[in-house]
Amino acid sequence: MMSDDNAPAMDYDAHEQTYEGFINFSKIGTIAVLNIVLCLILFAFGGTAATVFGWLMLIATLVSTVIGLALGASGWIPPTVVFVLTGILTILAV
Repeated sequence: MMSDDNAPAMDYDAHEQTYEGFINFSKIGTIAVLNIVLCLILFAFGGTAATVFGWLMLIATLVSTVIGLALGASGWIPPTVVFVLTGILTILAV
């Protein structure tokens, strides 16, 4: 009969770090994808200026996503700033 007496103890610190990393990645990834959708709207329905703004906001999205992933769960999500700016540009340009 097998016993659980030999089973290693759970490493709760590693589990919590993995969970926090997953949640942080999910938040940043969701905002980045929504931002990419707004950039696609700018590309599809805007004119020349909207296309230029779309490319600038797409590059800003990539940079802010990398910064957000590097910062970890620090309490704020850098792509949200770019998301708000892209939303304002989308409303004005389309």
